[in-house]
Amino acid sequence: MSKVILAGGSGFIGTMLADHFMSKGDEVVVFSRSPQAGSTGVKSIYWDAVTLGEWVQELEGADVLINLTGKSVNCRYNAENKALILSSRINATNVLGEALKKVKHPPELWMNSASATIYRHAQDHPQDEETGEKGKGFSVEVCEAWEKAFYAHQIEGVRQSALRIAITLGSNGGVFPYYHHLAKYGLGGIQGDGKQYFSWIHEDDLKGIIDFIIEHKEIEGTLNVSSPHAIRNAELMQHFRKAAGMPFGLPATKWMLQIGTWALRTETELILKSRWVVPSRLLDLGYVFKVPYIDHAIAKCLK
Repeated sequence: MSKVILAGGSGFIGTMLADHFMSKGDEVVVFSRSPQAGSTGVKSIYWDAVTLGEWVQELEGADVLINLTGKSVNCRYNAENKALILSSRINATNVLGEALKKVKHPPELWMNSASATIYRHAQDHPQDEETGEKGKGFSVEVCEAWEKAFYAHQIEGVRQSALRIAITLGSNGGVFPYYHHLAKYGLGGIQGDGKQYFSWIHEDDLKGIIDFIIEHKEIEGTLNVSSPHAIRNAELMQHFRKAAGMPFGLPATKWMLQIGTWALRTETELILKSRWVVPSRLLDLGYVFKVPYIDHAIAKCLK
């Protein structure tokens, strides 16, 4: 049995990982601003993700720390939200780094969430860890600052890995219900010109990759966590329409998306940026994807 700490683990990915580790018999501790008592066996501890507190003692003797903390980017990028998106990631990473230096027996592995949106808008060729080109703009600046803060903390005996996670598809949250409902109600046409790439990862592979990193103690550094098979938006929506049994889907032009995202209090970048990411390091290291293709991923999510 291992002890796994999930910092900021009360969201979609954190809940999924907590269930995964619990199913293996591991001890799971979640650091949360809103700790909840439950019957699942998961221990929930309060932290503000800024200051040291009683939560630090949970790191003593733990095996794995996974930091998922950060304000959702599914919001309008006004000044207040931009500041919170950046500070929530940097502050949590920094306070965890300080805490690890204070315990005698820190976890052997610290994984920090990062984002595949660090790469540029790419339609010409895929972006990997070695040759990928960084993009420009607010989102990329957040990603760069996040990783810089993470690697600034070097703790003896602690292996570190930044996970550039693509859009995660799963049954119980994330973006899957959004796309499925669009297709189901006849709105699953192309978005924008439909040529932008959609990089994604199914929850089974996110869990599998994390297990793979834990088991292979030689792995450290930055990893793209995405399916090897990104797909253009036009093909993506076609797969969703097929799964929903809907023969047609109304398209959404850029100006329509701008109105829609304004009404939903989010940003068109989340839909229109072309994210063409490949997990070269994972493939070279021998990880075998469980759900490599989008049709299989959609079918599993529908179950």
